[in-house]
This record gives sequence, structure tokens and C-alpha cells, in this order.
Amino acid sequence: MSTQSRQQPARAEVQTPGHVDNEIVIDAPMDLVWDMTNDVASWPELFSEYAQAEILEQKGSTVRFRLSMHPDENGQVWSWVSERTLDRQNRQVQARRTEPGPFQFMDIRWTYEAAGGGVRMRWVQDFAMRPDAPVDDATMTARMNANTGIQMQLIREKVEQAARAQVAAGQDRIPTVRLSQVPSNRRRGGDLRTLLSPSTCGATAGFMGVLRLLPGEVVTEHWHPYSEEFIYCVSGEITLTLDGQPRQLHAEEGVCVPIGTRHRLHNQGEQEAHLVFQLAPLAPEPRLGHVDTEALPAPDAPHEPMRRAQPAPVAPATGPRPKVKQ
Repeated sequence: MSTQSRQQPARAEVQTPGHVDNEIVIDAPMDLVWDMTNDVASWPELFSEYAQAEILEQKGSTVRFRLSMHPDENGQVWSWVSERTLDRQNRQVQARRTEPGPFQFMDIRWTYEAAGGGVRMRWVQDFAMRPDAPVDDATMTARMNANTGIQMQLIREKVEQAARAQVAAGQDRIPTVRLSQVPSNRRRGGDLRTLLSPSTCGATAGFMGVLRLLPGEVVTEHWHPYSEEFIYCVSGEITLTLDGQPRQLHAEEGVCVPIGTRHRLHNQGEQEAHLVFQLAPLAPEPRLGHVDTEALPAPDAPHEPMRRAQPAPVAPATGPRPKVKQ
């Protein structure tokens, strides 16, 4: 798969003179993609444009480093200092040039997400050239789009080669995945973590994970066009609403939610509820796997175990549910 360049800003409300948005899908496990692309010291081996990467300081998840490029056609060696802050749990990196050189500013956001059996890596670069810079914003945008595509292709080849080498050596052929290794997904409510999936273990038929719901918390209503969902309550008790009909799901009970069935989970009890879920088969693409029919109550709210959350009101469905072939 070739790299893709997006023309719209990553956030519609942010407009910068220079904006570059590119992504590529790498056929390798998430941890391998993350580790290789965030090992700054080895970037001269990963990128073709860098001759040297010198780590200047590292504090927690933030690293400050100097990059030096290979000499240009005039023998000039360009060098600058940058800073990267890693958020491994949410698979995001925020980076910026602290020595911007010809730029007024240069900010870069890296994101990683599961895509089929691999990882979609995306770079969003926002910048502005100085008035006395040798090129303007439009020229630099074109140059960066072209070079980003070249570098992403090289990175994909090298990471996929490393993944194949791991398999040949018998490493991670059947990996064990820890819950702490996967990020929390709170878009629809609760603390949901997809443990075994195409990106974490190479699954090809479905995925499974765990959900923790505090008293009062809700997983908003949605349905799956391609997958059945198996839900098992390990402890606690929830109200599971299927196509508008509520039922209680107690500890050590399970339900199979058919394809196309709207479902909503609500912990109306006094104790945390812990559940295991599995979906199969996989949707053709991750973005096609869920259809939301209720507004998300608080997608950015932190998980605070000692606070009782208030139930969210049920919003009307966004439209009639299409018939799905079983």
C-alpha cells in the first residue's frame, strides 16, 4: 500500500500556513512499529535523510535531540534540535523543533492505530516559514509531501523486514499480551481495552478485550454491521439494552449480540462491573465495524475510580438501522 496524503488539517479549527498530513499502513505488530520508529538514536538507520542523531537530554517520556542531515549538493550540513514527548498508552507523539532555523515554528504529531493486520502510522506537520527563508510555505509543503512519502516507504520496508525476521526466528509468533500494554478506549464510555486483535497478536478472525464499568457508567448505544459480539460478565452486574429492551446481565452470565442489533451497557449497581467481550468476524476495515446511535457522553473524561459517575441520557438514534444480511 502506498502512502496517502491528506489535504485537510488534522483539526478543522486549526489553520497554519504550512500543513502536511501523510499516513502509511505497516504490516507489523504495534509494539514493533512503535519501538522502531521512536528509537531516535537509530533514526540514521531508519531514515535515508539523517546522518546523525544525538540524544541531548531525556526526562521521563520527553527526549531532546539533535538531528544532522547528509550534506546537500553544496556540501552544506543542516542540523537542528527537536523535542519529542511520547504517549505510549494512547499511541501518540508530539514533537517540535526547538531550533526552528528557517521555520517560524515546526510541530509534528505522530499517531498509530490498528489497521487490518497492521498499523496505520500518520504524521501531521504544521509549520510556517520565516519571511527571510529561501522558500515559501507552498514550496516547502510540496517538498515535505514528497519527502515524507519517500521516508515512510523506507520505514515500512525496514519495519516489515524486522517483523519477518522475528517470525523466522520464532519470536512473537504466538505472543502473550498484557493488559497494561494496550491503551484504554473511552470513546463510548467506560474503560475498554482491546487485548487480542490483528495489531496485538495477528488475529485474523476477530478480536477480544475487557471492559470495566464504574457505578453509573455507560457504554453508549451502537451496533455492528459485520460482527456478532459475545459479552461475558465476570463480576458485578449491568443493564444490557438490546434494540431498546433492557435486561440484567449478572456475574457469570453471557450474551451473544447478533449482527445489526443495537446494544447499550449501563452499570446501575453499587459495584464495579468487569466484562469480557469478543467480536467476530472482522469488518473489512476498522472504521466500518461500529455504527453509533447515541451521542458520546464524555469521551475525554478521565477515569476516576473513587467518583460515582452520573448516567448519561439516551439520545435518539441517528436514523433507521439498515437491514444487514446475516
